[in-house]
Amino acid sequence: MIEIVPVRGHELVTYADELAALLVDTVDGGSSVGFLAPLDREVAADWWRERAGAVDAGRLQVWIARDAERVAGTIALDRARLPNARHRAEVAKLMVRPSARGRGVGRSLLDAAERSAAGAGVTLLVLDTESGSPAERLYRSAGWTECGSIPDYAGDPAGVLRPTTLYYKAIGTAQALPGR
Repeated sequence: MIEIVPVRGHELVTYADELAALLVDTVDGGSSVGFLAPLDREVAADWWRERAGAVDAGRLQVWIARDAERVAGTIALDRARLPNARHRAEVAKLMVRPSARGRGVGRSLLDAAERSAAGAGVTLLVLDTESGSPAERLYRSAGWTECGSIPDYAGDPAGVLRPTTLYYKAIGTAQALPGR
């Protein structure tokens, strides 16, 4: 049984080694999540630990999917900070351990992030993913709208530049932002 739970800053530090293993496995598996292979596990753990402050400040939310043994997946929601963008957030770092794929873990993580964003008054979510990646099927089936692609946007784990597809999802009724 997989449980999806939000993670606070100090918990992110506690889970950093497990999340690092997930990140390394994801990069080694060829997924483009911002890192090049080979990714050192301690560098990956430090990357997660460095996000604890943003989690505690409310700028970043992180969820993990865990089973009885370990972290099976993760997702993050990065809130926009500029005054004219506080209605939106970016979904980032959706990763699922290969042994947990095909069991609805990615969809459950995505649903958790979407519910939390809607509950916080966010009305627009955005994300990007490597064009042609298996993640695109998940996003489309979850009601996300493709809005274009950018050639040579980011390097895959081998450093080869690949196109990225941008997606958005309206999750609430957009309203004007409060004036000054």
